[in-house]
Amino acid sequence: MKPGKKNKAEEPELEPLCCCEYIDRNGEKNHVAACLCDCQDLDEGCDRWITCKSVQPETCERIMDTISDRLRIPWLRGAKKVNISIIPPLVLLPVFLRVASWHFLLGAVVLTSLPGLALWYYYLTHRRKEQTLFFLSLGLFSLGYMYYVFLQEVVPKGRVGPTQLALLTCGLFLILLALYRAKKNPGYLRNPASNARSLSSSQTECLSRDGQEKTRGLPSAESSGSLSNRTPKDDLRGSCRVLAGSPAKVKEDWCAKCQLVRPARAWHCQICGICVRRMDHHCVWINSCVGESNHQAFILALSIFLLTSVYGITLTLDTICRDRSVFTALFYCPGVYADYSSALSFTCVWYSVIVTAGMAYIFLIQLINISYNVTEREAQQALRRKTGRRLLCGLIVDTGQYNRGFLRNWHQFSTLGTRPCPHPAEDIV
Repeated sequence: MKPGKKNKAEEPELEPLCCCEYIDRNGEKNHVAACLCDCQDLDEGCDRWITCKSVQPETCERIMDTISDRLRIPWLRGAKKVNISIIPPLVLLPVFLRVASWHFLLGAVVLTSLPGLALWYYYLTHRRKEQTLFFLSLGLFSLGYMYYVFLQEVVPKGRVGPTQLALLTCGLFLILLALYRAKKNPGYLRNPASNARSLSSSQTECLSRDGQEKTRGLPSAESSGSLSNRTPKDDLRGSCRVLAGSPAKVKEDWCAKCQLVRPARAWHCQICGICVRRMDHHCVWINSCVGESNHQAFILALSIFLLTSVYGITLTLDTICRDRSVFTALFYCPGVYADYSSALSFTCVWYSVIVTAGMAYIFLIQLINISYNVTEREAQQALRRKTGRRLLCGLIVDTGQYNRGFLRNWHQFSTLGTRPCPHPAEDIV
C-alpha cells in the first residue's frame, strides 16, 4: 500500500504545467503571480536597509538567486526563465541616451560614464569567472536601437535615399548572420570518458596527480585516438608530442577538469568550463570563446560591423550637419541641440563612435596577432613569463613559437577549421 500512496502523492507533480506555472529551484510547482510572495531574504534586507544596517553579502546573493528564479514570462508548457543580465541594457540604454540629448554637458557626462560602467561590470564578472548575457544583450540592443533612431529621426529628413537605406539594412543583417556563425561551437574538446574508448582509471589518476608518467601511464601510439574526438592525423601528432615531451610538458598538456590531453595551442576556458582548440580568448560580446572553428567568423563580424557603423555615422552626420565633413561635424555642429530630434541623433552618433572605436581597437589587435600567428592567450602568457618581444609600443607581442611569416600565417588562418593543418616538427617536439 505504501508504494501506491507514494504514487498518488506524486500525481499532481506529473500534471502538465499551464503557461503561467513553473518548477522552481526547490523542485516545487509555483506560479508567476506569486513572484512577490514569501521572500524572507528580501524582507530582511529591506528592514536592515531602512534601519541603516549593513546587508550581508550572502543575503544579497540569495535575493539575486530568488529574483533570477522567479523572473519568468508565460510560455507554452510552463513559464520560461528570463536571464536577469539582459534587462539592464534594454531599460537603461534608451533612458541614458535620451537624457544625454537634453544638453551637451549631460551628453558629455553620460557618454563618458557608460564605458566606465561597462568596464566595471566586465571586471566584476571576469574576476568571478561568471558567464553573463549583459554584453551580448547590450551589443544586439544597441544595433537595434541605433537602427530604430536612424529610421525615426534621420530618414524622414529626406537626405537618405532608398539605396543608402538598403545598404545599411543589408549591413545590419550581415552582422547578425556573422554573429550567429561566431556563436557556434568554437572547437570544444569533448571529454573522452563519454566515448566508448577512453583512458583507464589508473592512467587518469596518474596524470591528474602529478603528470610524471611517460609511456607507462599513457596509452600507446596505436590507442592514442581515445584521448579525444580528434581526427587520426591530430591523434598521431598529439601522441607523438606527448610521448616525446618532457614530464613537465605532459603535465601542462593534461587537463584535470576535462580529463583529456590537450593538443597544441588548446586551452581550458574557466568561464565556459571546457577546453577549446586553438583558443584565442573568451569574448563577452558573443558570450563564447573564440577558437579554431569560429575565429574567422569573429573577424568577419568585426569587419562588417566597422564598415556598417562608419557608413551609418556618415549618413547621420551628413543629414543633421550639412555641408560639413564628418570629422568637423563630430566636434562642431551649430544648432544641433536646438531640435530634440537632431540632438538625439547626434548623441547616438557619439555613442556609436565610442563603441566603434573600441571594436576597432579589438579588430586591430586581432589583425596583428594573426599576422604574427599568436593568440591572445599566448600573448598574455608570453608577457607574464617574459618570453615574448614587445613591438610597436606594446601593440605587438611576438612569441616566435608559431610565426612562419606574414603570408604563411594568414594562409594558416584562412584554413582554420576546414582541414587538419600540418605542424612543423619543432611544434610537435
